[in-house]
Amino acid sequence: MASEMKIWFVLLTVLLVFINLSPLLVKGEQQVPCLFIMGDSLFDNGNNNNLFTTAKANYPPYGIDFPDGPTGRFTNGKNTADFIAELLGFDKYIEPFATVKGVEMFRGVNYASGAAGIRDESGIHLGDRISLNRQLRNHKETISHMSTLLENNMTLTKEYLSKCIYIVGMGNNDYINNYLMPQFYPSSLLYKPEKYATILAQQYEKQLKTLYRYGARKVAVFGLGSIGCTPVELDLYGTKDSPCVDSINSAVLKFVDKLKPMIDDFNSNLPNANFIYINVTSIAIGDPASIGITNLADPCCEISSFIAKGQCSYGGSACSDRASHYFWDGFHPTEAPNKATAERAYTALLPTDAYPFDISHLALL
Repeated sequence: MASEMKIWFVLLTVLLVFINLSPLLVKGEQQVPCLFIMGDSLFDNGNNNNLFTTAKANYPPYGIDFPDGPTGRFTNGKNTADFIAELLGFDKYIEPFATVKGVEMFRGVNYASGAAGIRDESGIHLGDRISLNRQLRNHKETISHMSTLLENNMTLTKEYLSKCIYIVGMGNNDYINNYLMPQFYPSSLLYKPEKYATILAQQYEKQLKTLYRYGARKVAVFGLGSIGCTPVELDLYGTKDSPCVDSINSAVLKFVDKLKPMIDDFNSNLPNANFIYINVTSIAIGDPASIGITNLADPCCEISSFIAKGQCSYGGSACSDRASHYFWDGFHPTEAPNKATAERAYTALLPTDAYPFDISHLALL
């Protein structure tokens, strides 16, 4: 009886969405019926916890400022995906694919996985991870479960999905844990930076089109950050007169520059598609001091010599002035820049932050 009630509740929710009674697009209310998240460690909230990998963050001091402690988020508190869910009016965080069950998946699912990339092999030296191709397969499985709960009505399921927002942030590990590690991967020996960026963008385009084919219509694609400014890369390569490793940022930019034209192509040629691009680099190089961040180079936590490169030591110390640090560990931001990124992705502060518009406008479509 309880199971039947849950199914009828889902059906009622879907019906209300279609007749524009739910969600009500007013401040404080949930603005879209569901939020689906794909990405790497910047969005991961626990999918790597039970994988055989060193790329996991379910131990202290990770989560030192999160209400539930260490959950698998690669930061001290909330990650960017958590803040976006809040801004969209969700009353609780989106569940990871590893633990989501039943009707909860109608609120959305987080598929993100630390060390994952666009390319299947990226991050393999760290152990298991859920590449974007696998995340897409997991989403297909979710859609199948949703359709089953909707009496195997795939048309109704896809109509529901078309109202949802998808955020996708991939590509960091195709550089950090692939192209920039010639000791493990041949990509930098096989391809010049421009050629690698082209191949990577072509694969990403196919994957995003697959997501569209599965029913996604409102998609926010997050660009890559300034990888050459992370503590690990600075320590590894050093710099001369620049605050960052310019050769790394230059290589990454060749890929990032291909994302806006890709977005234009999707919106012009895929019926009812609404893709937007979030310029993470533009957001990151704003005015950190305006949000209280004064330390842009040093990781806040004690870095491990034994776990994956750049990660916090198990049970290690953490700085007390976390709100003033940009970096939590050797690669990942603290909660403060995560919040700033989410806020400017949701409501663009500058025209360069989002293209052709921001997430708040995407939610209204």
